[in-house]
Amino acid sequence: MKFAIFGNNFQAHKLLSAEHLFYLLGKMNAEIYVCRCFYDFLKKEDNFRMPSDINVFDGNDFNADMVISIGGDGTFLYAASKVGDKNIPILGINTGRLGFLSDVYPEELEEAFDEISNQHYKVEERSVLQLITDEPKLQEEPFALNDIAVMKHDSSSMISIYTTVNGAYLHTYQADGLIVSTPTGSTAYSLSVGGPIMVPNAKTIALTPIAPHSLNVRPIVMCDDWEVSLRVESRSRNYLVAIDGRSISCEEGIQLTIRRAPYSIKVVKRCNHIFFNTLRQKLMWGADRRQ
Repeated sequence: MKFAIFGNNFQAHKLLSAEHLFYLLGKMNAEIYVCRCFYDFLKKEDNFRMPSDINVFDGNDFNADMVISIGGDGTFLYAASKVGDKNIPILGINTGRLGFLSDVYPEELEEAFDEISNQHYKVEERSVLQLITDEPKLQEEPFALNDIAVMKHDSSSMISIYTTVNGAYLHTYQADGLIVSTPTGSTAYSLSVGGPIMVPNAKTIALTPIAPHSLNVRPIVMCDDWEVSLRVESRSRNYLVAIDGRSISCEEGIQLTIRRAPYSIKVVKRCNHIFFNTLRQKLMWGADRRQ
């Protein structure tokens, strides 16, 4: 098999996990390709034993049977942005903290790669959002696996977000921002501001306001083949658009249209992985301290 590897460049104390990963791939006689920024990071570490037969690639100039992300969910999102519409499944190895997307732990690596060698794993399809606008800065990387958010630029007054769905007026949000989330992103930023959890294979998106100035404005879930359009007004004349956390400053007057992307991201999961177990273990879902 051929593997393309993306990694976190800020976790030198967890290099043993990367060494173990390369060892296991070597046992599989795999072809190993590493993104240049991660390769340069590893080369700088004196104690890291780099295999001699590694290939290096830049950006999205690669092809593989499987992509491996070693880090946290942020690293996984970065890998997904480079995979794009290549239709390559991504395995997330969690050396970060929570790890909803990167949910294979270092101590599970041997079992996980035995299963991969035997083709004993499952692949989940995850929907992606696409932002369409005339603003060139936003069209450089317009796709999001988690969410697309508009937010006020600074700590001053809230913004007004005129929102339509399939051309029909929905609401003008007076808030610090608005998050448009996929099911994958429903356990990320959206959840932290009171949004709903959606199971990963749901064909839905959620609109979740950030600190709305009204008691009767709540998150809303809708079909993911519907189109959401936003127009933002701000006293400071500018605001932020965040695409999977990549923030770009924008000025008033541009139209933002969000729709389902024409491709999906494939996520590798072990066969024993159950989403509800993840909720209980990582979010303490339903935990009752009285017991």
